[in-house]
Amino acid sequence: MTTDLKRQWWKEAVVYQVYPRSFQDSDADGIGDLNGITQRLDYIQSLGIDVIWLNPVYPSPNDDNGYDISDYRNILSDFGTMDDFDRLLAGVKQRGMKLIMDLVANHSSDEHFWFQESRKSRDNPYRDYYHWWPAENGVPPKRWSYFDLESNAWKYDEQTDAYYLHCFSVKQPDLKWENKKVRQEIYDIIRYWFEKGVDGFRMDVISFISKDITYPELPEEYHGDFVPFYANGPRLHEFLKEMNEEVLQHYEVMTVGEAPGVSKEQALNFVDEDRKELNMFFHFDLMSLDRDEEEFFKRRKNSWKLKEFKTLFSEWDAVFAKKGWGSLFLDNHDFPRAVSRWGNDSPEHWYASATMLQTFILTMRGTPYFYYGEEIGMTNVKFDNIEDYRDINTINRFQTMEQSPENIRSFIENEKHTARDNARTPMQWDETEHAGFTNGEPWIAVNKNYKYGLNVAAQELHKESVLHYFRKMVAIRKSNLGLIYGLYDLIWEDHEHVYAYTRKLEEEAYLVILSFSAEPQRVLLSEEISSSGKLLISNDHSALSRIENNMELQLKPYQAVVYKLD
Repeated sequence: MTTDLKRQWWKEAVVYQVYPRSFQDSDADGIGDLNGITQRLDYIQSLGIDVIWLNPVYPSPNDDNGYDISDYRNILSDFGTMDDFDRLLAGVKQRGMKLIMDLVANHSSDEHFWFQESRKSRDNPYRDYYHWWPAENGVPPKRWSYFDLESNAWKYDEQTDAYYLHCFSVKQPDLKWENKKVRQEIYDIIRYWFEKGVDGFRMDVISFISKDITYPELPEEYHGDFVPFYANGPRLHEFLKEMNEEVLQHYEVMTVGEAPGVSKEQALNFVDEDRKELNMFFHFDLMSLDRDEEEFFKRRKNSWKLKEFKTLFSEWDAVFAKKGWGSLFLDNHDFPRAVSRWGNDSPEHWYASATMLQTFILTMRGTPYFYYGEEIGMTNVKFDNIEDYRDINTINRFQTMEQSPENIRSFIENEKHTARDNARTPMQWDETEHAGFTNGEPWIAVNKNYKYGLNVAAQELHKESVLHYFRKMVAIRKSNLGLIYGLYDLIWEDHEHVYAYTRKLEEEAYLVILSFSAEPQRVLLSEEISSSGKLLISNDHSALSRIENNMELQLKPYQAVVYKLD
């Protein structure tokens, strides 16, 4: 039955992303650490998780919370030691899970040895590890930076009278992959972690690694948008193929690339199995859905529509219908909490919308990624003051704005919905001080709603909790291959409040109906479905245990139902 499915463990896995700084503090310094994660491995295993993804734990000045790495073969002292890492990895393996890490290889920290040497002189052996533009050639052609105060990706360095390229923070100089020595350094780093037993990498902004080293003016075809330009470097796929050939194919690992700027038309260039590059990647179409077209970090003025949401997921599913494989996620360390963004975090609708979104991700085709706390429905923190924020993105944007009282109010209100720190507050374990995250002062404030049932301990005791529903839904996905590999078919395409689809794998068929509305909805089970079925799961007790053709279903707000069709 499944011989032609190209079954792979990483296709059938459920991935759990841990932001180490915010997960569990074991030494009361207010910062989460590796030993804290080790203490919570039984909990993670209890969720049905197969793979843990760790955000960076390497030494770093923390200009961008660890994505500015100064040593790729060690552990940041805030997080512990290499012995602590080895114990964590052993604990993961003992529980039958796997561990993947972040590979941040588009850029390093400016405090990395390579860059410290590179900036010493123009003839330094490490000079060509980075992108330099001699000042005597004039001001370099415009390049945009995510985190620069002036949005300028070229930084003048007086010591050698030259500019260096940094697509992110000024302390994150871009590595020059066009230099074969740089690529070999990176491949050696990958081998080092694989030999330790790490099971793969999430590859940070991997679509940006290739640059046109003539540094031309932005071509007209990109219409002023630097992101797809960055993602379409001339040697990108050459580099990915080489990395696979020299390192990846020699280990039983999984790879997922972070790929901003990659379109549906380009997708299979990365993940078509015959090309031997990556297993899957994260696209950013969903992450742009509720954002302003001109200013990504601002909410769009009119609300996103469910039809847009459905079209987006349906079109991306079609990309991988015959080749390749997709990834599924609703939030992560760079984006606000899923239930606050795509659901409804009001007390009245929080439970239903959190579990509805879990049902959605676990019944779609692709590898599902969940961010720590998503299993208990953690929400945006919605800070009222700029002093509460820790993220370079929020802080820099605040500094560059005209700070009138009206502008400040507008800015803070926007950040309550879009700031990355919404996703970085400490894990909410129980009702003790700081939600059981630390016995010290947390590096960032805990969301106060941990006191009102939004914590692990309270939800463990309540059988109708978001947490218990998550476990059930994971188990259902794992016991029904059709929910992993089955064909996806959208129904009721134009319905403004209900997202429904079938999943079919040979003799297996499933119907998934999800309400994205705070109002009750009615749907008619017409001949589009042409079958009866029995209930597999619902987040509301009103769900019918069986359905028949031509029945009318009445859905409660944010109700989710999954039927296995006869």
